[in-house]
Amino acid sequence: MALGLGVLAVPTIITLGDQEWSRDSGAHGPLVLGTAAWLFWRARGEFQEAATEGSPWLTTLGFLLALPMYVFGRAYGFISLEVAGLYGAFVSMLHSEFGLKALFKNWFPIFYLAFLIPPPGWLMDDLTAPLKLFASWVATDGLQFFGLPISREGVTLVIGSYQLLVEDACSGMNSLTGLVAISLFYIYLLRNASWRYSLFLACFVIPIAVAANIVRIVILVLLTYFFGDAVAQGFLHQAAGLVLFATSLSLVFVIDHLASRFWPRAKGQPA
Repeated sequence: MALGLGVLAVPTIITLGDQEWSRDSGAHGPLVLGTAAWLFWRARGEFQEAATEGSPWLTTLGFLLALPMYVFGRAYGFISLEVAGLYGAFVSMLHSEFGLKALFKNWFPIFYLAFLIPPPGWLMDDLTAPLKLFASWVATDGLQFFGLPISREGVTLVIGSYQLLVEDACSGMNSLTGLVAISLFYIYLLRNASWRYSLFLACFVIPIAVAANIVRIVILVLLTYFFGDAVAQGFLHQAAGLVLFATSLSLVFVIDHLASRFWPRAKGQPA
């Protein structure tokens, strides 16, 4: 089963590298794959200790659902279905090898690996639409406050002789997916953090991502207005996204450091 899963996984990973992982929305993919592999390697002893005999019927059902999904997604170019089918086949293989008890006990690596499944485009469009409007509104009002000649129509910003369209990459949703994944990975590594403390820390992820992307919009608008479109849409456009993602992740660490001084991460732990 492991060999068969590997045969299925190689072309899918190549496709992800050529498509999703080369975009802002999927740039977190290689990092999630690498850290998820490390999590499974780290938990291998716990899987073996909790191993029981998996139900053949449940394993068969899992493969019967996952493999057709993989084949259909691969054949017709639906990468979300393809990766979801591969993920289902992997979980079915884990169940066959270690049983249901081990899967429940080591649920986080399995849950974390699901962040590799690219969300469908229609779902991203629905989720990013209100965030794009909000980010555009805040950025426009902020720049108007400082006297810049900027106006807004929907998600189109007009400054000077330039028109800029706020795309999904600047809405906050694309970086939000990767930021949530890496933040949850960080929270999990705390190990002894209570669920209340973990939930408190996770609540900061969304506002941090949205705020960072508002700053990104402002930076790109200023670059366009003062240095021209060629400068703003060149290397600095991509660099702004990477720097702000790193900054957002650093803010999560800073909030954790400050909050842990007043709120013990685990019950009975001194602040």
